[in-house]
Amino acid sequence: MPNESRSSKRKILKVKALLAMEGEDTIMARTADVGGDGLCLMVGKSLKQGAIGLVRFDLFQEGQVKSIAVRAAVQYCILSNGEYKVGFRFVNLELSAMASLARYLH
Repeated sequence: MPNESRSSKRKILKVKALLAMEGEDTIMARTADVGGDGLCLMVGKSLKQGAIGLVRFDLFQEGQVKSIAVRAAVQYCILSNGEYKVGFRFVNLELSAMASLARYLH
């Protein structure tokens, strides 16, 4: 089981996402949860710990769609029910994304 190193609480978020790992094609993913320091995605392939990628997903807030694009590093990757559950830690989170995530989490 992965070592739990979350420093913020998580909130369930089940939306479609796009994942572009450095040097690879963009793939479809689904979010499982999100927190102030990272998120969990369900993807169809294994990802290497430490790899960096760009994750894009939408948050629905106050009747509006907020598009989020964040750089994130793979913390763990485990096979779960035929998919890979991948934990990401945000890297250099932009202020606008940080503000949108903070509103969603509270």
